[in-house]
Amino acid sequence: MLLVVDACPVKDKILSMKTPDSAPISVDPAPVTPAEKPDILKGIEIIKSYLAVLPATPGVYRMLKADGSVLYVGKARNLKKRVTSYTAMVKMEQRHLQMVSETKTMEFITTHTEAEALLLEANMIKRYMPRYNVLLRDDKSFPHIMISRSHSFPQLLKHRGARDPKADYFGPFASGGAVNQTIAALQKAFLLRNCSDTVFEARKRPCLQYQIKRCSGPCVGLIESSEYLTLVDECKSFLMGRSQSVLKDMAEKMQVSAEAQDYETAAVYRNRIRALSTIQARQDINIRGLGDADVLAAHQAAGQTCIQVFFFRGGSNYGNRAYFPSHDDTVSLPDVLGSFMSQFYEDKEPPPLLLLSHRPSELDLITEALSVRAENRVEILVPQRGTKKNIVDHAVVNAKDALGRRMAERTAQNRLLTGVGDLFGLDAAPKRIEVYDNSHIQGTNAVGAMIVAGPDGFIKAAYRKFNIKTSQPTGGGDDYGMMREMLRRRFSRTQSEDPDRRTGAWPDLVLLDGGKGQLSAAEDVLSELGVTDVTLVAIAKGPDRNAGREQFFTSEGKEFTLELRDPVLYFLQRLRDEAHRFAIGAHRTKRGKELGRSELDEIPGIGGSRRRALLHHFGSVRAIARAGLADLGAVEGISRTIAQKVYDHFHSHD
Repeated sequence: MLLVVDACPVKDKILSMKTPDSAPISVDPAPVTPAEKPDILKGIEIIKSYLAVLPATPGVYRMLKADGSVLYVGKARNLKKRVTSYTAMVKMEQRHLQMVSETKTMEFITTHTEAEALLLEANMIKRYMPRYNVLLRDDKSFPHIMISRSHSFPQLLKHRGARDPKADYFGPFASGGAVNQTIAALQKAFLLRNCSDTVFEARKRPCLQYQIKRCSGPCVGLIESSEYLTLVDECKSFLMGRSQSVLKDMAEKMQVSAEAQDYETAAVYRNRIRALSTIQARQDINIRGLGDADVLAAHQAAGQTCIQVFFFRGGSNYGNRAYFPSHDDTVSLPDVLGSFMSQFYEDKEPPPLLLLSHRPSELDLITEALSVRAENRVEILVPQRGTKKNIVDHAVVNAKDALGRRMAERTAQNRLLTGVGDLFGLDAAPKRIEVYDNSHIQGTNAVGAMIVAGPDGFIKAAYRKFNIKTSQPTGGGDDYGMMREMLRRRFSRTQSEDPDRRTGAWPDLVLLDGGKGQLSAAEDVLSELGVTDVTLVAIAKGPDRNAGREQFFTSEGKEFTLELRDPVLYFLQRLRDEAHRFAIGAHRTKRGKELGRSELDEIPGIGGSRRRALLHHFGSVRAIARAGLADLGAVEGISRTIAQKVYDHFHSHD
């Protein structure tokens, strides 16, 4: 049953949790309470107005502000009983009282079980990012090692994102760098290819990977399919934790080759053993018998929490990552850990074993929900002794150290932000600084970039790229026009999406990489849009572009430089350099895509698969251009209609 109050159910159909189809039931809330009543009493009366129609079943509820933004998402075993608890003032914590006082309407969705409600709650928290929930903000996907099964000679690749059912995955790894290093060593040990199928089919002679002994050359028939698949099986065995048996087998083969005086083959096995030993050396904590497990250790201090997640696969340590979930100061560590686990595994498959430093709230429910998510039994333990307890204790030490570093960094960051506020005459330390830059070559492939910084450092989720549409003068680039376009698009959109400035998307300070010209262009745009309370500052490189001699230009007409060793100057340089790095990276990506395009991309109806089919058949775009209509139609996957389009494209000028 789907119960929706004051909401359209259509927008909830995109959620991953499946609920039975049924007609929504809409209920109007009680009449607005008299204006003289306190906000908390108004909120309680609004909540009471829903109780008569709420079912005593599991589900998820949302509390919304007057503007429709979500204040809180919660799940319940009994919706009616849980929502009723928000009408008893004496039993609520201060944050709940504040939350109720801001509530203007509510929405509900029923589920079959409480476990389904927990999964749906995590989904909606990540979607809406409500103010009063514990929020997991850093949610970048983890990289895996992928071995494909869709080709007779499988690839060995790094992979992120959706999984292909015709492939095997190993991981997760804590960082892309760890995956790259591991893949490089695996290539040396097992000689598996990493080229695309298109490149594989087009090869006529061995590539550089073969020359440097990182591939066995299957593309040109230098290894039989059965031999290659044996290498694939050995690689899978190693990644699945059977490293000792793989190494033992290689050592035996090396010994046999050496005794037969086949020293070249023995050297190959020796090098493969060394490569695998390199991987094991990087995995500095290896626990025999642990298998696949995640370790989650939490430490809380001064109202902040750090959760360290260690990944063990096949007993080998695949790395760790620290998380700092956002939450109210009064939320207990078990509550933070429980909410974190629900959100962390919302889009990731949990391993069979989770080792925790603390018992989270609703442990049995979380266990059931994660087992549903994994479609296998998931065991959650809080070890009290032995090897597993030692692993968890080690993770707790890491969490404590990481939180200490973060608090020290945040204190230093706040001092720098205060210095920036004093330097540019702001009312307080800026909570959001936006820095703008652009990158192009003679006006081509122009890209604008915005980076954002605040009390927690760079806010990379808020970075934005702008594909510049402003027409460029021949042989050059209109930097001022680019800046105008970028700022006009940025602030006009923010005005429409957040006119009341409630979401924190408005900057306190805007830094422009440039001089007086960029500053003047920015002033024109903000004046045109009616934005008068955003401080603008341009930062220009000094004479001879020397770092440390930057000049600053403000809207009040001030021009000044800072002392070379001023920490605020160093901080502003870091912001400017980060914007420059981001802009150049975006420009190079765009330019690379442009260089990779061919004339076939200009033909309607020619996508990636048809383009590959044509190139495989004819070898080059020039040969395709010379081909006759019948020859084009003979290519697999090219219909007569498509062949006619290709032929007409290359012969329209004849």
